[in-house]
Amino acid sequence: MSNSEERESMEFDVVIVGGGPAGLSAACRLLQLDDSLSVVVVEKGSEIGAHILSGNCFEPRALDELFPDWKQRGAPLETPVTGDSVYFLRGSDTSTRVPNAFVPRPMHNEGNYIISLGRLCQWLGEQAEALGANVFPGFAASEVLYDADGRVTGVATSDMGIGKDGRKKDAYTPGYELLGKYTIFAEGCRGNLGESLIERFDLRADADPQHYGIGLKEVWEIDPDRHEPGSVVHTAGWPLDNHTEGGGFLYHAANNQVFLGLIVALNYRNPHLSPFDEFQRWKHHPVIASVLEGGKRIAYGARAVNKGGLQSLPKLVFPGGMLVGCDAGLLNGVKIKGAHTAIKSGALAAESVHEALAAGDEGQGVLEGYSTKLEASWVHDELHRARNFGPALNRLGTFWGAAFTFVDQNIFGGRLPFTWHNTVPDHESLDAADDATPIDYPKPDGVLSFDKLSSVFLSSTNHEEDQPSHLRLKDASVPIAHNLPRYDEPAQRYCPAGVYEIVEEGGEQVFRINAQNCVHCKTCDIKDPTQNIVWTVPEGGGGPNYSGM
Repeated sequence: MSNSEERESMEFDVVIVGGGPAGLSAACRLLQLDDSLSVVVVEKGSEIGAHILSGNCFEPRALDELFPDWKQRGAPLETPVTGDSVYFLRGSDTSTRVPNAFVPRPMHNEGNYIISLGRLCQWLGEQAEALGANVFPGFAASEVLYDADGRVTGVATSDMGIGKDGRKKDAYTPGYELLGKYTIFAEGCRGNLGESLIERFDLRADADPQHYGIGLKEVWEIDPDRHEPGSVVHTAGWPLDNHTEGGGFLYHAANNQVFLGLIVALNYRNPHLSPFDEFQRWKHHPVIASVLEGGKRIAYGARAVNKGGLQSLPKLVFPGGMLVGCDAGLLNGVKIKGAHTAIKSGALAAESVHEALAAGDEGQGVLEGYSTKLEASWVHDELHRARNFGPALNRLGTFWGAAFTFVDQNIFGGRLPFTWHNTVPDHESLDAADDATPIDYPKPDGVLSFDKLSSVFLSSTNHEEDQPSHLRLKDASVPIAHNLPRYDEPAQRYCPAGVYEIVEEGGEQVFRINAQNCVHCKTCDIKDPTQNIVWTVPEGGGGPNYSGM
């Protein structure tokens, strides 16, 4: 591996890690305020948008504030929401449509748009570059850099051209050091550098553990006669039981396409559960199948989502930097939305950095002003009102948790005089395999439901095969010696891409890691019961290439 003596360094006023909605909005806002600043955005995907996956029913409030003229600039918000439907699926072929008056207010989508968040990020990248930002896709930030006093001074990108054996190949290129007066971390949910910063600076000392779900998504082209542009459908209930949080979505986008998916909370208890297979059988419910009949699946992906809310927010600032967007955990669970809060947090971080630099700060401070701005903003107000949504589902189950949420949101406006907590990390929630009910998933039919490998193919995932695995085990013996006898090694099922397998070699069971299949969802880093799997960045540009997701 390279060391700092081999690396070239580049200096900027501000370094931004992550080319998603938060990071790109931070770059745009900084340069709106001062176009003389030098700003770099480093993104691990092969292009801006390549690693972006979201539902996405988009609330434009933050975009209105960042670019009031976004329509004239050609932002890809083309399909306004025309109606909401929420169904409680009572079983595999029965359902009840929830009357609109009983749907929690934040789940109403009047004024929102059905979009591809990846395409919006591509547009934001164009705006950032037009304002003067340096945007570097295909470079994975793999290390946080610190000065002698422990202050963040920037990041280093991963070396390119290291073989599986750890030796430098002929095409070896050392990483770059990107140095800044301030560094904004906008990696998205469960960012590996963000997690290292949270640990180093003990940023979660006064917060609950972060909680997560895994979101699985497909894009289908459907029969035009079944297409209702702007229609939003959400489901609760089947195929998940009352103790497993989650729900489905189906959004009618432009061009006879629908975006559909299932989110499964990662505090589920049954180690036999497979979120991927739950999603595949969900599509067979008549509410969903009636839309997909005669259609064609054209894209697939998966990504972890934050769901801890306000109680799980870490301290957002530390010497030399800050966390924004889903790197901080700013998703609004009851709205099932995080892009608008990500954009706003990026803009607020930019304003705080600009104020400091304009006052002559060369990066020595801790920008508490960002935390203050966020707490005074509508982002904090939203999260405060939604704070009991996740804990209610965890305490009361899906049905009574939903009933509580209706009362909390529609009658009290999220202002009930108490705050519930969930202090059990998701990885500690699994029951032993012998104490849990096995789940017999039907074989995919190749029409509505599919297997993992054909799904990964549709994600356009690619990694250079001759490189060290970016999925690392702290102790290689744990999967077979501990996880297999106690939990039937749940990595075989919680991974939505077939990365982890138990195979027989030489008459012995072996834990195999097919790292080239990884879609960068981060579920393994979250759900492994012993926290033995560590997700790190592969070579820059590796991973999925989501087009229009």
